[in-house]
Amino acid sequence: MRPALSVTSECAPLVKTGGLADVAGALPMALAEEGWDLRTLLPGYPKVLEATGKGRVVMTEDDLFGGPASVRSVRHEGLRLYILDAPHLYDRDGGPYSDASGADWPDNPARFAALSWVAARIGAEGLGKWTPEVLHAHDWQAGFAALYLSEMGTARPGTVLTIHNMAFHGLAPASARAALRLPARGFGPDGYEFWSQISALKAGLVWSDKITTVSPSYARELLTPEFGAGMDGLLRARADDLSGILNGIDTETWNPATDPAIENYKSPGGKKRARAALREEFGLPEADGPLCVVVSRLSDQKGLDILLDALPALVDRGGQLALLGSGDKTLEARYRAAAEHPNVAVHIGYDEALSHRMIAGADAILVPSRFEPCGLTQLYGLRYGAVPIVAYTGGLIDTVIPASPMAMRAGVATGIQFHPATAHALAGALIDAVALYKTPGAWADLQKNGMRQQVGWQSSAPAYAALYDSVARR
Repeated sequence: MRPALSVTSECAPLVKTGGLADVAGALPMALAEEGWDLRTLLPGYPKVLEATGKGRVVMTEDDLFGGPASVRSVRHEGLRLYILDAPHLYDRDGGPYSDASGADWPDNPARFAALSWVAARIGAEGLGKWTPEVLHAHDWQAGFAALYLSEMGTARPGTVLTIHNMAFHGLAPASARAALRLPARGFGPDGYEFWSQISALKAGLVWSDKITTVSPSYARELLTPEFGAGMDGLLRARADDLSGILNGIDTETWNPATDPAIENYKSPGGKKRARAALREEFGLPEADGPLCVVVSRLSDQKGLDILLDALPALVDRGGQLALLGSGDKTLEARYRAAAEHPNVAVHIGYDEALSHRMIAGADAILVPSRFEPCGLTQLYGLRYGAVPIVAYTGGLIDTVIPASPMAMRAGVATGIQFHPATAHALAGALIDAVALYKTPGAWADLQKNGMRQQVGWQSSAPAYAALYDSVARR
């Protein structure tokens, strides 16, 4: 097995705010079948340390951006983890990036520079006899790792940066440069400077050997001003080093045949029973239209503002909505108000088991994102017979075959797409969905087609392995 290090701020099942965690948690097992021993470096948040135990100390830092720290080696649910135990940076209430009120931690630049610094040390020095040939950084939180490695002046692994969401740059004021241990020579347009600020993401884009993102369509979108978030020029200059590898899902965790959250799914009439149970759980009445679900962070990126405006097109035709999510406080309040309608139910917060029950009981899953690097919820929907209704963007293009008349006749359609990402276009898609739902056999065909799709890592893991092969070095 060839050694590689994954550097991430989230990893399922230990800590999760979105799809990054699912990918970081699934990729090591997928790559093991390709001959790679991928181990994961993860911050020691309180819940992570509580779940994994103390482990064995394999590295220490006397002063890691303001305090002592250690790296602890543990195993957890099939994963080989290196936990960065730095209480002054991670031992606090709230989430990985923000406090209980939702405000970002003011020292986030240092908190994740520390993660990158330790990753670079592991890459340069190894841990005992284990020395990675590849360092795989995820998003801005690991963006400085390749830059730090370049400054260490030793033999080093090849480096890969994966962009899970281009919208987040990891910005810090220029005055933080010395405190973040960044070389002065790198602060400029060709380095980690972005509009007179420090950008951890840009550092990763400039110094990493290869850049990936999580779907082919999103990789193409990032080369345009509309989606490139101010870095499209840099990405066009590095287009030969950029690739899009479609995410997969953990098909063991998301398996309708064995999922403990939905024990009745395999029984006769499983979808019908799951739908009835979901309606009862959310207090929804019987209805003659599709039961649609949303499982998402509440944000304008996810298009959940336009869904509110399009909602009458669904509920006026007998459809229903059940939503699970949290995020933007204005959107939370608007969805609570929308739940006054008898066919709309809302649960603000997050519950992993509930998300499984919702997707199992849903007729359709809504993903109306303005941009979506890959998206995993539509893949869960395909797996569980919940027809995806999605915007035409990013990975949603690559994973959902729209129900055009030709695709329906050919028996390949798996969902419904709409464009542009407006309330008017989404309302049209919801009207089409209700019509298909009420057409004998049509909806069942979409469900069956979707459940036949390969949504695991069968194709993506070999692609990552080939990428690792191309950059691996000591």
